[in-house]
Amino acid sequence: MLVSLSRTGNRDAFSELVARRQTWVRNLMRRCSGDAALADDLSQQVFMQAWRSMRQLQDAARFAAWLKQIAINIWLQHKRRNDPLRAANQHIESDSSHREQPAIAMDLDRALGALADDARLCIVLSYHERMTHAEIETLTGMPLGTIKSHIRRGTKRLQEELSEYADISEEPR
Repeated sequence: MLVSLSRTGNRDAFSELVARRQTWVRNLMRRCSGDAALADDLSQQVFMQAWRSMRQLQDAARFAAWLKQIAINIWLQHKRRNDPLRAANQHIESDSSHREQPAIAMDLDRALGALADDARLCIVLSYHERMTHAEIETLTGMPLGTIKSHIRRGTKRLQEELSEYADISEEPR
């Protein structure tokens, strides 16, 4: 209902959609960028693009997938522009997703940030968004073999970087 109303230009309905999806979009952008402030900016761009394009959405039931496609496109556009502000803010600000286990989340964000942009994107889409390799291929336009390589190598690197957590979880209770 909200999506249908938003497609007709109803700002209140769209505001409600933003309220319901903003945390998810922001977390996706934060995982991709490794920068909370940049994630906020990119999330705004995602919702601005979604508002401008709402009438193009053919099937209201596909809103989540459509919004995810916009988010990935915004990230890829940003990456292509190679935003000089990215290097200016290397620390990761705390947000709601960090409240339960801040050390783990910060270490994960640091380890993700050490990966190359394409590898980080593939890892985030595969593990955080639970997308298949074929879905990642469709969203990013990367070849399937490249996606698999990024995920395999990136996962190995993350396991190495976060190995101390594996040691902790294996200790007897």
